[in-house]
Amino acid sequence: MELNLQFTVSDTKELLFKKNELYIFVVQPKIEISPNLKKVQNKSKTDIKTILDNSNFKAKFGENLLIRSSNQPFLLFGCGDLIYTNSNFEKLGGILFSTIKDLGFKTVSIISDLKISSAKEKKLISKMLFGIKSKSYEFKKYKNSNISENKINLKFIKIYTKNQSFIQKQIQINNHILDGIFLAKDLTSEPANILTTEEFVNQIKGFSEIGIEVEILDEDQMTKLGMNALLGVGRGSKSKSYLGIMKWNGNKKEKKNIAFVGKGVCFDSGGLSLKSGRGMMDMKEDMGGAGIVVGAMKSIALQKLKTNIVGVVGLVENMPDANAQRPGDIIRSMSGKTIEVLNTDAEGRLVLADALYYTNKKYKPKFIVDLATLTGAIISALGNERAGLFSNDDNLSNSIFDIGEETGDLVWKMPLDKVYGTKMKSSIADLKNIGTAEGSSIQAASFLKNFIGTTPWAHLDVAGVVWKNNQTELHSGGATGWGVKLLFEVAKRQNI
Repeated sequence: MELNLQFTVSDTKELLFKKNELYIFVVQPKIEISPNLKKVQNKSKTDIKTILDNSNFKAKFGENLLIRSSNQPFLLFGCGDLIYTNSNFEKLGGILFSTIKDLGFKTVSIISDLKISSAKEKKLISKMLFGIKSKSYEFKKYKNSNISENKINLKFIKIYTKNQSFIQKQIQINNHILDGIFLAKDLTSEPANILTTEEFVNQIKGFSEIGIEVEILDEDQMTKLGMNALLGVGRGSKSKSYLGIMKWNGNKKEKKNIAFVGKGVCFDSGGLSLKSGRGMMDMKEDMGGAGIVVGAMKSIALQKLKTNIVGVVGLVENMPDANAQRPGDIIRSMSGKTIEVLNTDAEGRLVLADALYYTNKKYKPKFIVDLATLTGAIISALGNERAGLFSNDDNLSNSIFDIGEETGDLVWKMPLDKVYGTKMKSSIADLKNIGTAEGSSIQAASFLKNFIGTTPWAHLDVAGVVWKNNQTELHSGGATGWGVKLLFEVAKRQNI
C-alpha cells in the first residue's frame, strides 16, 4: 500500500518558508544562485556558494545535497542535463522520494529552480510527482507494525510552480493511473489463500461503482458455451472457475470496441504435472496478466476515457486432485478445435484459448491484446526488463512497442513464423498444448493464434516483468504493476 501522500500546488510567487518544513530545490548543473535560492539562503543564514565550492555536489541526475540549518533546512536535488525520457523523469521522482522519506519531515516543498521552457518544466514536474507516489508503494499488509510512535512520517508534498493549473490537473491523472497500478500490485501480491477465484470475482464486481458494466460467467454458463479448455484447468481445485467480463462504454456513439484479455491463474501447482517446491513458491503471481487488465480497466474508468473497452479475465486455480485433468486427455475447446493436453502445467494457454475465442466471437473488437505469465522461457530470452510481444499485425505491434518505450513498460517483438505453429500440431487431435523446448515461448504464442481468427491481435508474455525481488528507482520490490500504463495509453490512442 502506498503512503497517503497529499499533494498541493501553489504559484511560485506564493513561496513562504516555515522552519519545520524541508524545501527542495530542483537544480541543474552549473548552479546559479537564483532569486528563490537567495531567499532560502537569507532564511537559513548560510552561504550556498561556499557550501557548493566545498562539496562534490554537481547536480547530476538524482544527486542531492542536504543543508540541515537550524534556521531553515533545505535540499538541493540535481536533475542532470534533462535529456531524458518520461520514464527517466519518473525515476528521478522515485529517487527523490527515497532521499526524503526518512529525513523526519512531515511536510516538504518542491521548487523547480530551472531555466527551462514551460513545456519541459510541465513534463519534468508531472512525471517526477508520478515517480514519487509510485515509489511510495510497499505491500506490508500482513506485517505487524513496529513503527515507533515518535517517528515523523512524510505526508504533505507542496509543489511551487509557474504552471499551477496544469500540474494540478496532472496530479489527478497520475492518481487515476496509479490507482490502477496499485490495484494490480495488490492483486499480484496477495497470497493464494486470500485471492481465491471467488475473491477475484468480488474485486471485479466492485467496478460497477465506477461505471464499469460487469458480467461474471460461472461454470454452468461456461459449460453451456463449450469452454472445456478453460474449465479443464480448474477441475482439480475446490475453487470454482469463472470468466470475468468488464465493459467500459466511454463513447456511446461508437459501436466498435477494443479488447484486453488476461490470464488469471490464481495459483498454479502445475496440476498433475506437478511443479517442484521451488517452482511453486512464486505461483501466486500466475494471475499477473489478469491483474494488469483489471488495473488498467480501473484507470480507464476513473479517467473516463472516451473509448469502448472490453476487459476479459479467465479465473482458475490449477491443482492436483482425483478429478484433475490428466496428461494425455483430449478436450474440445469453445472454438471446436480439439486439444491434446500433454502437460497440465502448460495451462495458461488453455485458459486463454477459450477466453480469446469468446471475446473475439461475442464482441468483435477492432483488436485484441492478451497478457499472460505464460512461459518461463521468455525470462531466459528477455530477463526481467521486457515482455515478449507476439502479433499478427505490424501496425498494432509497432504501436505497442512505441508506447512501451514512452511509458517504460518495455516490450520486445518476437517472431511468429508458421514453422513454430506446426510444432503445436497433434497426431491425434487438432492441437497439443506443448511443443519442443526450443522456442517454446513462440510455440505457446503460435498456439494462441489459432483462437483469434483474422482479428488484429497482440500477445504479451509478461512472466518476467510482473514481479521483481530487487528494488528499482520506482519500485520497492515485489509486484511491479507493469503494463497498466501501457494498456491505458493503448486505450487512449485506440485508433491504432
